[in-house]
Amino acid sequence: MLKKDLRLKYLRLRNLITPILLDQQSIAIANSVLQLPIWENQYFHIFLPIEKNIEIDTEGIISILLGFDKNVIVPKVISNTELEHYLLTDNTKFKTNSLNIPEPVDGITVPPNKIDVVFIPLLAFDKLGNRIGYGKGYYDRFLSQCKTNVIKIGLSLFEAEDLIEDIAPTDIPLDYCVTPKKTYTF
Repeated sequence: MLKKDLRLKYLRLRNLITPILLDQQSIAIANSVLQLPIWENQYFHIFLPIEKNIEIDTEGIISILLGFDKNVIVPKVISNTELEHYLLTDNTKFKTNSLNIPEPVDGITVPPNKIDVVFIPLLAFDKLGNRIGYGKGYYDRFLSQCKTNVIKIGLSLFEAEDLIEDIAPTDIPLDYCVTPKKTYTF
């Protein structure tokens, strides 16, 4: 399928997910993350969910990371094309931006080349590790600034599509994708 068709399909499917099911699926994903071979790393980048878009609640994963004494980095949109990255601390204050994304107001910035693992929001992915988001390209631009061996982990409420047909050269594939039922390795 084409990206535009997959976006429509998965936005519709998300609207069918109840708050209780979303909580259960988010917990299942967080528990599966514990099985990934990533725990020797120190700097973990994770998104905060856009609640109105029925995105995975990443609070459980953040709690696990903090429990393992990892450095947790969260993004902030700073332009139509770029993200900035902030260390999550006890003093981090959040504000919802115009895209309904909760993001840090200020704090300690972390350069992309310091990050070891990135948890990536997505709408759909395929069996080759290609993913699609909302189409603005924030994560592809961000990932292109990271070190070449950064571990890229998608988090999805749904299982893999066979193939996303219109992958662009700038689209950066995943290393793993965790769903409530399965972890895919690419």
